[in-house]
Amino acid sequence: MKQLLIPIFCSTLAFASLSDIHSFKADFTQSVTDDKNTTLRYSGHIQAQKPQNALWNYLKPIQKDVFINIFKVTVIEPEIEQVIIRETESSFDFFMMVKNAIKLEENLYEARYKDAIFLIKTNKKTIESISYKDEFENNVLISFENQQQNIQIDEVTFIPEFPEDFDIVRD
Repeated sequence: MKQLLIPIFCSTLAFASLSDIHSFKADFTQSVTDDKNTTLRYSGHIQAQKPQNALWNYLKPIQKDVFINIFKVTVIEPEIEQVIIRETESSFDFFMMVKNAIKLEENLYEARYKDAIFLIKTNKKTIESISYKDEFENNVLISFENQQQNIQIDEVTFIPEFPEDFDIVRD
């Protein structure tokens, strides 16, 4: 379950320290470094909108779409023609949690959820990056570029669509 909450939480962290933001779009690079200092890099695009909607489009090294809604996460993996649908335990208020992030120093904030600590770096009112340790003790860094805030995003964006012949796994 914690694995699912990390991307959900990160989707909302794009709004850290700014309670008036209602939508966010950006390109992202996600680096995951293990205890042997081996790093995997992913890149793509994120769109998020209040109350709790997000779409992570992973483009490299593999294509994958992760739809996040209040009580559900849907992962579409076209390369293996599979869809994973997972119900989440709760719909805690991500935006309130981010709004309550503690300022550590200029342009650096800390947010906590359960056992995870998230460090959020900003540049004025724009989120530059989010870092944390995942449940496997990997260091994760998500960097954002080409950020856009408070733009109109069609609600349809957050509704998963996939071919009928894809295998569906419900978790």
